Order: sequence, then structure tokens, then C-alpha cells
Amino acid sequence: MTYCVGLKIDRGLVFMSDTRTNAGIDNISTFRKMHIWEEPGERVIVLMSAGNLATTQAVISLLDERSKSPSERVSTLLQTPSMFQTARLVGETIKEVIKNSSPDGQSADSYFNASFILGGQIKGSEARLFLIYPEGNFIEAGEDTPFFQIGETKYGKPIIVRAYDPGMSFAETAKLLMVSFDSTLKSNLSVGLPLDMMFYELDTMRVGFRKRIGYDDQYYRMISDGWSNALKTAFNSLPEFDEL
Repeated sequence: MTYCVGLKIDRGLVFMSDTRTNAGIDNISTFRKMHIWEEPGERVIVLMSAGNLATTQAVISLLDERSKSPSERVSTLLQTPSMFQTARLVGETIKEVIKNSSPDGQSADSYFNASFILGGQIKGSEARLFLIYPEGNFIEAGEDTPFFQIGETKYGKPIIVRAYDPGMSFAETAKLLMVSFDSTLKSNLSVGLPLDMMFYELDTMRVGFRKRIGYDDQYYRMISDGWSNALKTAFNSLPEFDEL
């Protein structure tokens, strides 16, 4: 399984993903799920993936290969004129890979499915964030839906819904997402460390702060222990049930 979050704040975009993949309890591996394409001063594109590992790797590999060896017939991530067109390109690539992986007509909601969070900015346009489905269609984040999750989403969503504020700083957003990921890690063994985190500041057209958070990360451990203690304190402070 997987857990990835892409989130919009007034200052820019924040991305975070785990790295665990598993095909059973005796076959657990680590794979990067956050991929970045950058032309400093021109564009930054971030793509996070969840779903069938072979499908997601094939999509990423095709996008990356075509960006390095552009063809007149195929647009690339480094040529798209807008983030909307970038989302369309990723969607078409997903459909292409799934179709080629299922010659007997297996559909996108089958074993080969995959979903993606796409975000970034291209010079001359605004920063945008999209959720792209296995069928290749997509939706965009806005004021009412400022973040997207893919993978194992249910455990980490409540804290984001309750604590998110568009005026948050990057540091506050990092703390929020670490709590969200810690809640998910403690509830589902198919999501695991290390975690990848990246900030994109609006209109910079450059990759911002990047970090891989491992088992020995002191700040993550402080957040994990502090959140557990805070929940216990909050629970103990609630009034007792006295109707028995």
C-alpha cells in the first residue's frame, strides 16, 4: 500500500509520500513514489504515485524517457504549455500503460490500476494541483478541496481536515503532515518509513526544501511521541461517563 499527500497553501505546494511497497508480509520493499522534473526558472513538476508498482513505474519511466528524448509526435513534461495540459499528458500515459498491460481488455479498476497526484508550476501560469485517476481523467484542487491523498488515506485525513489552514507556513504544514503520516503508519503496516517531503514556493520555478525522513529522524520522533502523549492527555481530560 501507499500514502501520499499533496497540499496547497498560500505560500505554495507541499508534497509528502511514504516509500513502502508490499506484496504480502514477507515481500516488503522500498521504492521512491515522489518524482520531480525541473527546469530552473521555467517549470517544476512533481508526480506522486499509488497502486500497482509495475504500472506506476512504467508510467514514470515513459514520462521520463520521453522528456529526455522528445519526439515530434509525443509531447513531454518539459514541453507542455500549462499544468492542465501536463495533467492530460499524465492521464493519457496512464491509459496507454494500463491498456498495454492488459491485452485481454482488463479495465482500469483491475489489478493494473494506479492513481497519481500531480502538482507544480509552469512559467507564466499559476501553481496547480491535480488528482489523476486510473481512467486518465482528473480533478483539480481548489478552495473547497485544498489537498489530495492517494493510497491508504483514511487514517491520516482527520488531522488534515481539522488543522489545515491556507495561511500556514511551510514549517507548520510539515508538522501537520508528519502527524498525518504518523497516524497512518501506526494504523497500517503497509505504509512505512522513510518518507519523502518537498516544498515548492510560489513563482520561484525551483525545487524548494527536500528531505527524506528516516527511522533516526529526531524531529519526526518528537512529533510521533508528542502527538501520542497529547491524545492521551486530551482523552483523560474529557468528562467521565457516569451513567452506569
